[in-house]
Amino acid sequence: MNTAGTRILITGASGLIGSALIPELQRQGHQVFRAVRTEPAGDDEIRWRPLETPQQIPASEREAFEGFDTVIHLAGENIASHRWTDQRKQEIRSSRIEATTNLAALLGQLSSGPSEFISASAVGGYPADSDEIFTEQSAFGRDYLAEVCRDWESASDSLAASGVRVVKLRIGIVLSPAGGILERLVPLFRWCLGSRIGSGKQWMSWIDLDDLVEIVKLVTTTKTIEGPINCVAPAAVRNVDFTTTLAAILRRPVAPPVPAFIIRLLYGEMGQSLIVEGRRVLPARLMQMGFHFKSPDLPSALRNQLH
Repeated sequence: MNTAGTRILITGASGLIGSALIPELQRQGHQVFRAVRTEPAGDDEIRWRPLETPQQIPASEREAFEGFDTVIHLAGENIASHRWTDQRKQEIRSSRIEATTNLAALLGQLSSGPSEFISASAVGGYPADSDEIFTEQSAFGRDYLAEVCRDWESASDSLAASGVRVVKLRIGIVLSPAGGILERLVPLFRWCLGSRIGSGKQWMSWIDLDDLVEIVKLVTTTKTIEGPINCVAPAAVRNVDFTTTLAAILRRPVAPPVPAFIIRLLYGEMGQSLIVEGRRVLPARLMQMGFHFKSPDLPSALRNQLH
């Protein structure tokens, strides 16, 4: 199959990654369509009901999913936007696991379904607060976030069993001032309020947004890639080093550290898992493939994104 000019459907198209990815795919000559949760506003959009089973979706809307070569599934609730109450935890699980299960079931029932399914996942599946280096061969942990990632990835196994090429993008901390951690931290650092968290020894496995887009483009065109891919730069850093590097790039001093108990008090389990703890992840498969990172180290990534 010609890798250029293929029909690609994207969920989560309006998010940080989707917004950066779509124009790049279009520049390659692909026809890109968006799966939206409201009434389609143009010919490049189709209606998607993520929390409904295929049987609950009107036939005309199911038929709109026919004929795509590739589905890139990026949708999911922001795990860092609120404290993890029981209700919020269920919303996070539903937006990933239930939505992916329903989408996989729908795609599997089509007469002309996709030949490849590329789904977001996260490095949060690996055990937290350890100096161990995790690769794609490493086992997931046992906490809430690990369970979400494990079930999220398993939700597309039915497609793999039917012969669809399934790729699971285990994405780290995405660096871009347009969203994510930098959108929150840069104003604090500019106001001279940026500081390390707790001991500062926790690992941060990050990826420049531009490199992440290139990884997804590579995955869509390299038909031999399947299974999990760690989407992180090869140089994870400790929180204290991230803090001092960001402060230096912005030419601001580092404020006194924020005690870990303050983060736990303000954000509960979410703060503990995402801010106080960390994971040291290596992009082993990308390195084996010889992938060229435009921003292999943190200073180059921050300069790329902030200057």
